[in-house]
Amino acid sequence: MPTASDDRGSHPTPTSGAPGPSTPRPRGAHAPAPLAGIRVERDAAEREDDAALAPGEDVRYLVTSGVSVSIEDGADGSRLAWEREDPRGGATATLVYLGRTDGLRRIAAEIPEPGGELDDPGRDLRELRRVAVDLPREEAGLALTAVGMGGWHRSMRHCPLCGELLAPESSGWVLRCTADGSLHFPRTDPAVIMAVRDETDRLLLARNAGFRGRFHSVLAGFVEPGETLEAAVAREVEEEVGVIVEEVEYAGSQPWPFPRSLMLGFRAWARTSGALRLQAEEIAEADWFTREALTTALEQGEVLLPGSASIARALIEDWYGGALPGEE
Repeated sequence: MPTASDDRGSHPTPTSGAPGPSTPRPRGAHAPAPLAGIRVERDAAEREDDAALAPGEDVRYLVTSGVSVSIEDGADGSRLAWEREDPRGGATATLVYLGRTDGLRRIAAEIPEPGGELDDPGRDLRELRRVAVDLPREEAGLALTAVGMGGWHRSMRHCPLCGELLAPESSGWVLRCTADGSLHFPRTDPAVIMAVRDETDRLLLARNAGFRGRFHSVLAGFVEPGETLEAAVAREVEEEVGVIVEEVEYAGSQPWPFPRSLMLGFRAWARTSGALRLQAEEIAEADWFTREALTTALEQGEVLLPGSASIARALIEDWYGGALPGEE
């Protein structure tokens, strides 16, 4: 089982001959995941009192619907569109207390079919993964929490123990079974995502069987019960492409509420770059790329990569040594 190495001198720092990239990030450094390090004053002590959800002049509501969030455009760019009045109308959607910013209570409302008033010019529902990096960081943190909690409430309507209905408590952060009284809390599923390099510092990119035509990314997978993060990295790489990983190094993390993951990013080094053995139902194609080869593939439109909001993009650019050319 691979472990993170404390011997920083055991491998030379990679260098790049590709046009454009700077020196790759040194080993041991965190990759700058775009949604990492966001902090929001969640005001958790106030959750226990459902009065945090009571209407008032100091309340602002954020509408979410699935993976989309209400956005408005202004002179300074895109911002979250906050409502002064409860946007649920007669619906029974659960409210969730997000915290307090600028002296205002921030409350999320997950509405399956929002009304037309949320679709005015310059103001509409937009998929969060497309707009998160354009939002102010604190607002991005609120939106990530709102979408994640909305997804939890959509999926957790009945008690997993007895099947009876669940009722919200603690300002939407707890669900209690109406029959047996059991308590249920939001889940976050840890997922590892890894930039695998070979002995010549080529990067492994793959196209998942479910990806559209030219879309490639680094490998990823969920952590299984009883498994360390490092072991999950090694297992997923071996299962999906038949490569043995001998060293794993943590690079950074970011929330990814689609539906409820925490993406834990790693650099990984393969023992050898022999023939790849693809997991047929998971991986459609995979290959090793030098920086020059990836640059050419991007410029010629042969490969598409993850967008700027994803930690996958950050891990690829961490290896590449700078911003990548071509379409995101």
